[in-house]
Amino acid sequence: MSSSSTSSSRTLSEAESKEFLAPYGLPIAPEQVSATAAEAASAAARIGFPVVAKLCGDTIAHKTERGLVRLNLTDAAAVESAATDLLAAARPEDGEVGVLVAPMISGNRELIAGLSLDEQFGMTVMLGVGGVLAEAIADVSIRLIPITPADAEAMLDDLASRALLGEFRGEPPVDRAAVVATLMALNDAAVAHPELVSVDLNPLIISSGRPVAVDALVELGEPQPSAR
Repeated sequence: MSSSSTSSSRTLSEAESKEFLAPYGLPIAPEQVSATAAEAASAAARIGFPVVAKLCGDTIAHKTERGLVRLNLTDAAAVESAATDLLAAARPEDGEVGVLVAPMISGNRELIAGLSLDEQFGMTVMLGVGGVLAEAIADVSIRLIPITPADAEAMLDDLASRALLGEFRGEPPVDRAAVVATLMALNDAAVAHPELVSVDLNPLIISSGRPVAVDALVELGEPQPSAR
């Protein structure tokens, strides 16, 4: 999502972004950040296989482009090897880094959601179709903050690809209430934190009908006046 980002803003790491949003009800899977490869392997054993491992740090925003994500790791040895490679790939400008280990969440459908501060209108919330088709389809719905649950429901209905929300490839329909709750979590975070500049939840993987935020980035700046 684009935003009125300024030089004074800062972006939280993925783990910190999820911690920031979790109190508002963001649907996230259990995960752990480890400092060493051995710790990452132990964390994976506790979480349960298969897992995903990512290099995590305050200045690492584009992990996929840099090859800093390892998917579908099925045992401790694979996690330790992947974590070793990830830690070795860290650059000096990345600062302090760790290996984030999380369950491997799978689903045939992905949504994107987030917040973006518009210089003219104030904070907005967005819901769209995610995954590999996101840029090609550009199917999104946007509202000004604050929103109500009814507004969030309407955002779902706005999507041109809303047929994807029904039963799909043997998976149950998307739990609309869970998506509404996710949008309300973003709303509540925006209302509580006027210093928010943007939030990216990309993707929200639909797993057993429910959205799970497998990645999140929060950008903070100076407190903004209320939009309304």
